[in-house]
Amino acid sequence: MNRKTLLGPLFILLGVFMFMKGGRDFDVGTIFAYFWPTLFVIPVGVFFHWLYFSMLQRRGVGVLVPGGVLLTAGIVCQIAMLFDLWDVMWPGFIFAAAVGLFELYWFGGRNKWLWIPINVLTVVSLLFFAIFSVGKLLGSLFHGQPIFALALVVIGCLILFPRRKDTF
Repeated sequence: MNRKTLLGPLFILLGVFMFMKGGRDFDVGTIFAYFWPTLFVIPVGVFFHWLYFSMLQRRGVGVLVPGGVLLTAGIVCQIAMLFDLWDVMWPGFIFAAAVGLFELYWFGGRNKWLWIPINVLTVVSLLFFAIFSVGKLLGSLFHGQPIFALALVVIGCLILFPRRKDTF
């Protein structure tokens, strides 16, 4: 790999990040605080993939499970760190296990029974992600709005206690 292809995008991303932060109080600790997933977790996941595809010559498919988990978890952590979205991004850790198992299925013996945990983990992850994303969106839209809370109470009462028509 050429040094330019690695350092160029790295400097561009670091410059954009510094520009977004305003350049104040920016030091090495800030870089480690915000980019620890990219510096420590994602490279280990990439290493496991490199190990499988290059060194093991596609024989040790088991290294793809931790590789997929670490790579996906690293991406989830990096997004959560940059945008402060830990309360929304945590289902990505469940999805990371599904990615690792999917890589085992795809590059391994295509064991059809792996689809059960892959699908369960993916659906649970997407369900939690949807619930917490909608919850955060509604919370930010109606923050401090008692009208929304009152509307939810009224709707709940109408569902629990429907009006009954007299048949006499």
